[in-house]
Amino acid sequence: MAKKDSNRSLEPLILEIRGQRVIFDADLASVYRVTTKALNQAVKRNSGRFPDDFAFQLTADEILDRSHFVTGSQKHRDRRFRPWVFTEYGALMAANVLRSRHAELMSVFVIRAFVRLREKLAANAVILKR
Repeated sequence: MAKKDSNRSLEPLILEIRGQRVIFDADLASVYRVTTKALNQAVKRNSGRFPDDFAFQLTADEILDRSHFVTGSQKHRDRRFRPWVFTEYGALMAANVLRSRHAELMSVFVIRAFVRLREKLAANAVILKR
């Protein structure tokens, strides 16, 4: 099950907002095979596990900045609800609070995507220094 999903690259879904690499709640929910509502409810129920460096809700100004909304899952979002974004740590914590076998399996996949992106950025920085 996770093998099929692991062929999909998550790196395009990881964006930089407020100087942190994050993934939108809807994208993370899709990977973990839950609804965005279920993910956000689990986060709310366990809010103590999600400090600002794990997850944060976008401000109205950030939502207006359309450059963040390049992912497909954001096109039809209900505008009454401001989206949450999750850092690498928050994505892992989300898998823990969801308590599903699929989320547990996919959390490794998500973390590896963050690590690959970090490695690519570091490699590019080294090349640019030369």
